[in-house]
Amino acid sequence: MAWHKHSTPPQHGRRRSAGPSSRKRMVVVVGLLGLASLGLVARAFDLQVVRKQFYQSQGDARFLRVMPIPVSRGTIFDRNGEPLAVSTPVMSIWANPSEVLDNEDRIPQLARALGVDAGELKEQLAQRSDKEFVYLRRQMSPEAAQAVLDLSIPGINGQREFKRYYPSGEVTSHVLGFTNIDDHGQEGLELAYDDWLSGKPGAKRVIRDRMGHVVENVEQIRAPKPGQDLTLSIDRRIQFLAYNELKSTLEKSQADSGSMVVLDVKTGEVLAMVNLPTYNPNALSGSQPGQRRNRAMTDVLEPGSTVKPILMAAALSSGKFTPTSPIIDTTGGHWYFQGHDIHDTHNYGLLTPTGVITKSSNVGAAHIAMQLDTGLMYDTYRAFGLGDSTQSGFPGEASGHLRIGRDWRPLEKAILGYGYGLNVTVLQLANAYATIADGGVMHTPTFIKGNDNTAKQIVSPDVSIQLIRMMETVTGPGSTGTTARIANYSVAGKTGTAHKAAGGSYAKNNYTAAFAGIVPASNPRLVGVVVVDDPKKGSYYGGTVSGPVFSKVMDGALRLLDVPPDNIGRWYVGGPLQSPDGLVGNKAPVDTPIDDAPIDGGAP
Repeated sequence: MAWHKHSTPPQHGRRRSAGPSSRKRMVVVVGLLGLASLGLVARAFDLQVVRKQFYQSQGDARFLRVMPIPVSRGTIFDRNGEPLAVSTPVMSIWANPSEVLDNEDRIPQLARALGVDAGELKEQLAQRSDKEFVYLRRQMSPEAAQAVLDLSIPGINGQREFKRYYPSGEVTSHVLGFTNIDDHGQEGLELAYDDWLSGKPGAKRVIRDRMGHVVENVEQIRAPKPGQDLTLSIDRRIQFLAYNELKSTLEKSQADSGSMVVLDVKTGEVLAMVNLPTYNPNALSGSQPGQRRNRAMTDVLEPGSTVKPILMAAALSSGKFTPTSPIIDTTGGHWYFQGHDIHDTHNYGLLTPTGVITKSSNVGAAHIAMQLDTGLMYDTYRAFGLGDSTQSGFPGEASGHLRIGRDWRPLEKAILGYGYGLNVTVLQLANAYATIADGGVMHTPTFIKGNDNTAKQIVSPDVSIQLIRMMETVTGPGSTGTTARIANYSVAGKTGTAHKAAGGSYAKNNYTAAFAGIVPASNPRLVGVVVVDDPKKGSYYGGTVSGPVFSKVMDGALRLLDVPPDNIGRWYVGGPLQSPDGLVGNKAPVDTPIDDAPIDGGAP
């Protein structure tokens, strides 16, 4: 077929217009992309708005931590500002067990740095692998702890803490007590004032990396509140004096234990309190429970003849007795009363009430007790704090024991006159003597300097003065307490040598040797009580065992406190001597081998 030359040939190269199927595909693609975008937006909205708190908390749980901010425990000072207990910074090493176990090959290196056995360390970590926090070693020195951290072992971290340190060691241990590994008081004043001393730890929120290292401090949740300082009434110098003298005496006498308390007469403040045996609070692991007991507060004893001045307080208050009358007949040194033998170790004959104190006559004290109204005698003993806690606030303080007066049998009343049948603590006895010394005013003993405490009149000032004058004769010539004299100072006091109770009776050869005294007698400032339990070598009398301890400690204390002498040359070697008023006619031996004895040597 032929084409006309003017005809247009077919156009094979021209593109055809898009058909309906192509448009559909485009719409589908665009729609899918749009849906995907909407899905992403919806997902983002869900994550960032709807479920934001959940995922944020999940992230925080993995990297955000609340950490305590440790605080230093308050410092304890003596009355002169000398530190007795301080807190030093230490570091504790802790671990995330699972992370450490993931790097098991480094456990031997870690064990060497901690000073522990590698096998035991691995076992410890394995047993706690489900935990995230396990202490490996507490209270390391900062240098030693840093050496462990410098190993950069995954899962090993450090925590700053504080450890208690006691500069005076065993000298003040019974008063201060100690803290546990978490720095909380466990005994003594550390326990009594734990809330005051410990403060309140703070808290902060931090971000940690997967290795447990803090990479950012986010915020402080609670500000730390350091513990408050505490100033005690204790005088560290007098405390050391008492400790050294008591220790020397216990070593020489081979006694089981001993205690000494020194009180400020005008305030009731405890200037010194020592006990032996003792312990080092800086090394608790080497101590036994018996060594950690504050015997002056927790142990009780029968006071023996040291209670006779309190009996005399009742006698003088009754109006039936004066220091010089009536005359007490102790002839023969024995009084057979209700089938029992109350006896002295010498025949003192006729004695004034002062002579009963001077010679420490049990027969004389029993006669006086039986002439007193039972209610008055009981009330006087109780008023002086016998059988009741001193309310000092010291943890574990014993109250002692004194039977109600209406239950006293006649024989019991007689022997209560010379200190058997009741129990007291050393602090109770010291507080009773401080009451006599301060014009009959009783203060509540306190361990805090300047602490406001209660005070009440127990006996009249006149009775108090008479008692002090009567007790001055105890350190005069011919009495039982000459070893308690102090050069150039007047001393009023009383000895006591009591048989120890054992198995329902009284031990024949076991004694408690005591001396309680007031200085200076003319203007009392200090009271000291020394008790030595069961001296076995040499003397066992209160005057010869405990009297010298009192003399040396109180001599030093008076000079440290700048108390002026009041008795230059009197009743001391090189000076004139004054005879005590008390013996009537019969001159008894100068030294009595024992100034207390239970009836018949047995239990009342």
